[in-house]
Amino acid sequence: MIGIEEKMELKKQIENALKDAMKSGDETRKRTLRLIIASIKNAEIDKGSALDDSGVLGIIHKEVKIRKEALEGAEQAHREDLKEMTLAEVKILEEFLPKQLDETELKKLIIEAIEETQAKSPADTGKVMKVVMQRVQGRASGDQVSRFVRELLSQ
Repeated sequence: MIGIEEKMELKKQIENALKDAMKSGDETRKRTLRLIIASIKNAEIDKGSALDDSGVLGIIHKEVKIRKEALEGAEQAHREDLKEMTLAEVKILEEFLPKQLDETELKKLIIEAIEETQAKSPADTGKVMKVVMQRVQGRASGDQVSRFVRELLSQ
């Protein structure tokens, strides 16, 4: 049983945060947490088993990315109401993400992976990405990692 509890630690944190939001009456927080829990449950149904923390982190990252894209649309449409709501949702979701790596830390990890894999050109991006993404574990987006890997391999 301990293994299952460890597997769902982040999911339990989100569920507990939802209970707190329901008690406090925070509608934005309640709505956002319900959506993320629904996304987690859908992914578990698709997978056929419970997600571990890395799977839950992946879903949270995906939800943050979706909202950031929606934020761009809200800005282009000059919809301040949507912009504020979306920013609030992103802030809530980011509470459950690990501290993000800064650019210097991320580039250091990428340089180590390039040396380790003996990558020489942008054609080796996949090898480097595989190593870096395992080490990053949700502390940077795949888009950001990919951009820096390509940049460093092109030099």
